[in-house]
Amino acid sequence: MKDIMGMMKQAKAMQEKMQGLQAEIAETTASGQAGGGVVSVTLKGTGELVAVELDPSLLKADEKDILEDLLVAAHADAKRKLDAVIQDKTQALTAGLPLPPGMKLPF
Repeated sequence: MKDIMGMMKQAKAMQEKMQGLQAEIAETTASGQAGGGVVSVTLKGTGELVAVELDPSLLKADEKDILEDLLVAAHADAKRKLDAVIQDKTQALTAGLPLPPGMKLPF
């Protein structure tokens, strides 16, 4: 019975740590760039796009397709960086836990 109580306490502590991690991740931001920095976007940990910066040289009617492609590329860059930060934070929290290989947290 003591083992079950100990496991319940550990589960509760882990749940509280995960809630803290989720709050921390939600406030984390990552920026991505494309075109050598002429397009920059910033994402929050929730995936929300919070900022877009464009070099004025891109604001030409005949370069609309280029601008669209650069926005997509900058978003993908920011998403990769954000995923890496989230993975690092999650690994730090779950260090020492016997999780199956490839299991990703938070779910």
